[in-house]
Amino acid sequence: MGGDPQQRQLRYYEKKLAFEIDSWDLAQALAAGERVVVVDARSPEAFRREHIPGARNLPHRTLGPDTTGGLPRDALVVAYCDGIGCNASTKGALALLRLGFRVKELIGGLDWWKRDGHPTHAQASEASAQPASERSEHAASQGRAESIEPEGERSHPAAGAPACGC
Repeated sequence: MGGDPQQRQLRYYEKKLAFEIDSWDLAQALAAGERVVVVDARSPEAFRREHIPGARNLPHRTLGPDTTGGLPRDALVVAYCDGIGCNASTKGALALLRLGFRVKELIGGLDWWKRDGHPTHAQASEASAQPASERSEHAASQGRAESIEPEGERSHPAAGAPACGC
């Protein structure tokens, strides 16, 4: 590998930013109304437990022309999963790219989305009966984003099964 080390490093970081997005930049793009589609590449069960508001659940194992037909071709598609311990977003991003979409992977997935204080959503049937104000106070006291997921639902699944259900 020849060339100036600084130029190689510059190309590396430019390429990295072309492939990844962090939660702050994603939240800003969504707030600005940019053409972005957020894809949760985890299992339907993991999606029901908690997901980024507005995300579409397209499990990476199901991605193909039939399941992605409704995605706009001119949008940036951002794939995510649970976080750094899960590779569903990488598998999803790869499949989406092979299908011709413009794709980025969300750095840190749902975990870092919450750590940065962004909201999450769970399906109403799984929502806690606890008032939203109490959930918000509890979430703030725990240093995390509010989720309407009931306490106790955050436990890890049976040994050997990934939390993301991938």
